[in-house]
Amino acid sequence: MDAEVIIIGAGVVGAALAYGIAKQGRRVMVLDGEDRDLRAARANFGLVWVQGKGANAPDYNQLTRQSADLWPEFLRELTDATEVRVDYARPGGLVFCLGQAEYDARTALNQRMGNADTRMVERAELDRMLPAAKLGPEVMGASYCESDGHVNPLQLLAALHRGIAVHGGTILFRNPVKAITPAADGFTVEGASEEFKAKQVIVAAGLATPSLTDPLNFTIPLHSERGQLLVTERIEPILPFPGSGLRQTADGTVMIGATKEDETDRGVTVASATRLATRATRIIPALKSARLVRQWSGFRVMPPDGSPIYAESADHPGLFAAACHSGITLAAAHAAIVAPAMLEGRLKADLSAFSNGRFDA
Repeated sequence: MDAEVIIIGAGVVGAALAYGIAKQGRRVMVLDGEDRDLRAARANFGLVWVQGKGANAPDYNQLTRQSADLWPEFLRELTDATEVRVDYARPGGLVFCLGQAEYDARTALNQRMGNADTRMVERAELDRMLPAAKLGPEVMGASYCESDGHVNPLQLLAALHRGIAVHGGTILFRNPVKAITPAADGFTVEGASEEFKAKQVIVAAGLATPSLTDPLNFTIPLHSERGQLLVTERIEPILPFPGSGLRQTADGTVMIGATKEDETDRGVTVASATRLATRATRIIPALKSARLVRQWSGFRVMPPDGSPIYAESADHPGLFAAACHSGITLAAAHAAIVAPAMLEGRLKADLSAFSNGRFDA
């Protein structure tokens, strides 16, 4: 065997699972795709976000909260082992409300979810929380969740890759997988130029996951959702709290996002940039004078109901899949909860709500 476990996909989801497995002393090999593959891990907003997640899925809400609470210790262990800098803070997060209708809708959502760490903040209190922001007149207030935070996702991905190696794992880049073949003693994985063997295989290849699992009668239903982001030049600190769609990074840039588009190309549009910039400047008018330095798009990995999928093949035990659009938030849970459950055969007991079987009804 080339490894005990082969993980297909070296994005944040696959890397977090591999890191969790390697920490347990298991031999793990990660096979990554081509440089220009679709990579949600390199095109996201960087929120470690709780509020509003799983509004109609209590198990998803609970897993999100578990992961957010695990994040500080998860990151401390990761950065201690790798000596890779990862900008992370957990000051709580805001969802800005423009107008009374947005404020009322957010109030109703918070009341329905009943989370003790989330509350509505009226305009006067919000002004005190953000003295340097000078909010626009349409801002009625915000929803504030003390469990929310944010992180530099590129630094996180680099640290996870380094962490895998530190704990004895292997990553083979530019090694796209063509097929998975069940064998008597495990699986054979056909890479770019050679084959690899392992007892267990975890497919965490984002939107490419179904192309590898469908031929084995292992259905992981996914679709893409394009999101566009804007980034400004570095400016003086004005946002001490990350916001949904508006956050200031540790180096001073302001990220503005994100669209939700039923599109399949990687393009960016003036219309989306206009829509994003308009809302951002309605919240903080001073952003009108900030220069935009970057606009990009990425693809969310979306299961049909929005909740993650963690599944094991019924026909081929030892073949797993993991797919979600909250890879940053759930990274700590993937390393500490999901990876051990897959290794120890506890998916059905601990994470049954996330099985792909829920789509069979």
